[in-house]
Amino acid sequence: MTKCQVLDVKCYMPLIDNFGRSIHDLRISITDRCNYKCVYCRTGTNGAAYAELPFADYLRMARVLVGLGITKIRLTGGEPLLRKGIVEFVRDLATLRTADGAKPEIALTTNGHLLAEIAQPLKDAGLDRVTISMDAVDPERVARITRVPNGYESVLAGVRAARWAELDPVKINCVLLRGFNEDQVIPFGMFAREERVVVRFIEFMPLEEGRVWTPEIVVRLDEIVSRMSEYLPLEEIAHERSETARRYRFADGVGEIGIIAPVSHPFCGHCSRIRITSDGKLRTCLFSVWDHDLHELMRRGATDEKLAEFIMHAVEKKEERHHIGEPGFVPASRTMVHIGG
Repeated sequence: MTKCQVLDVKCYMPLIDNFGRSIHDLRISITDRCNYKCVYCRTGTNGAAYAELPFADYLRMARVLVGLGITKIRLTGGEPLLRKGIVEFVRDLATLRTADGAKPEIALTTNGHLLAEIAQPLKDAGLDRVTISMDAVDPERVARITRVPNGYESVLAGVRAARWAELDPVKINCVLLRGFNEDQVIPFGMFAREERVVVRFIEFMPLEEGRVWTPEIVVRLDEIVSRMSEYLPLEEIAHERSETARRYRFADGVGEIGIIAPVSHPFCGHCSRIRITSDGKLRTCLFSVWDHDLHELMRRGATDEKLAEFIMHAVEKKEERHHIGEPGFVPASRTMVHIGG
């Protein structure tokens, strides 16, 4: 791969790993803090473990990466809406331009608790889409999962504010755990139809702080489809090759669900993602056992061209796949909340 003049963001060289995968999706965690303590994510005893950087540093990283072919940027956490100045940061990201002269697609993953008041300002600043994490559709269950009282009403208000702001399609992510919330499959199907959102179920992965994951706790794709079909018939619909979710619509055409199944149906072969942690480390896989310290390079005065070379070398070494459930599986060096969802 030839050098490019990233200082001027002129080159737009594509990021390709050693397995021929095109890397065009970037996730940036802008904080390690969260206002929820979801039982499958945090143990309840650990808070933020890593620093957060000035928005100017994330913006520089994003600018270099857009110069290397990134076309989609998703802001995550922790809970990204805890960061003051996020609207201005989105506005700055929206000034970046991809190879075809377009604004990169900008998305946000949030627990929705603080979304209602800020959805429209985020849209006005350039945010395109929002995904809201929500693991039940009744107030008592949500309080038990998040360990925060009265959260359901705030999240529901956030969902509706996102729809009103046309942050479409509004997506709801639900992590299913056997013996905990697998009975929410059909209620979420009803919720998808009534609230006109896309509900996506996620198979539970071994990324939680407590390290309690076992194969038996995973509610798998085939079971989810079977349970939902007891409510209404489903039809599978086409999805992009690099999409993580398998997509289904109800047979009457009203409502869509997705299933992200990294355990039972891995999609590593089409992965297009890299991540930047809140403290500026580049991670090429959720299950990486090491980080690439991009911020340290910046701190030592590296030029944009040097940052681009560093990123390209890191991406070339992107892992082929995860090894969940296999003998000798080595857990990721960070848990999900400290990586960014």
